[in-house]
Amino acid sequence: MTQQPDPIERLFETQPAEGPRRGRAGAATAGASPAATRTGDGGGRRGRKKRRRLRNTLIVLGSIVVLLGIAAGVVWALLANSYNEVERVSIAQDPSLSRPDPVTTAPGTRAPINILLLGSDSRETTDPDATAEELRGFRSDAILVAQVSADREHLTVMSIMRDNWVEIQGFGQAKINAAIAYGGLPLAVNTIENFIGARIDHVALIDFKSFKGLTDAVGGVTVHNEIAYTAQNGGGGYTFEQGDIILDGARALSFVRERYAFSDGDYQRVRNQQAYLKGLMRRLLSSDTLGNPGRLNATFQAVKPYLILDEGLDLQTAIGLGVEMRNLRSDDLAMFTSPTLGTGTSADGQSIVLPDWDEIERVRAAFRDGTLHEYAAGRQTGSELPQG
Repeated sequence: MTQQPDPIERLFETQPAEGPRRGRAGAATAGASPAATRTGDGGGRRGRKKRRRLRNTLIVLGSIVVLLGIAAGVVWALLANSYNEVERVSIAQDPSLSRPDPVTTAPGTRAPINILLLGSDSRETTDPDATAEELRGFRSDAILVAQVSADREHLTVMSIMRDNWVEIQGFGQAKINAAIAYGGLPLAVNTIENFIGARIDHVALIDFKSFKGLTDAVGGVTVHNEIAYTAQNGGGGYTFEQGDIILDGARALSFVRERYAFSDGDYQRVRNQQAYLKGLMRRLLSSDTLGNPGRLNATFQAVKPYLILDEGLDLQTAIGLGVEMRNLRSDDLAMFTSPTLGTGTSADGQSIVLPDWDEIERVRAAFRDGTLHEYAAGRQTGSELPQG
């Protein structure tokens, strides 16, 4: 069976950067040299090779930043030279904090890359003037760690329940999402690193409010809704039927926020967030979005005011990683939730999530080895809870 081209490839294949323009009858316009397009011409080969390199760079740049929910937007940002306008923040840690050892690789080989994604309903999260210190007092409502495999052919995203009860250095045991409130982004990164047993390379923070404009900018997002319900704390009082549904911006925001309507609360909310992200990715990578410059610009502008990246994730770094990931395709992404033993109560009366530390040791090994995609292949919906 002939493999269908990736939607991003189709964008660049149908919009060549060079070559003679055609008139209505298909002939080259005046001034174009027919020799420049002949198969046997060396200049033509060099031109096509140059276009392929540019196309591959843009293809894979879009593939990696889709994890941030801005894949198509960053492709446009690159072309419009506005990617560097995204706000940055330092994640440098206190050297006295213990952290996992960095991954060591043999000469000529690459290490996996881990990207921490934090989402929140708090506008303070993405205040353009925020510093790591000023981010204290904010608790993240969504915590995800994405790993790019060492061969750059797999993207795997692990959601972490925000109420996981863990050790936060200098503060004792607490919910994992409290780390950023206690010590800003650096302590949050450190806490997540110690939870997964591997270092974080880059960080992105995004406000849930961006989902509204982002969803509308791409013309709506289709998700598979597992459970029919009427929103309680998500907002809007919307009713969501079971099965495939199309979300507009307001409904998307309610969908990713809701937890009171479910018997297992945050567990189902995390599953819904994953369903939304999968649907958004499909929409972002569709030809309807990638082939529409106006929609690309609207997509990027919708998320830009609500986004902060770490200082190291600059345009040069993104392009370099993109070149390495030239073989990645949109279906090379998997999502799962970190294993737990269910819910419990802390000594001071808080409702918490109990990590399954035995299973998390296997997660840590996968993070260290760069094989998280292999681990994820064996995880099913609901496997984040005890089975049997």
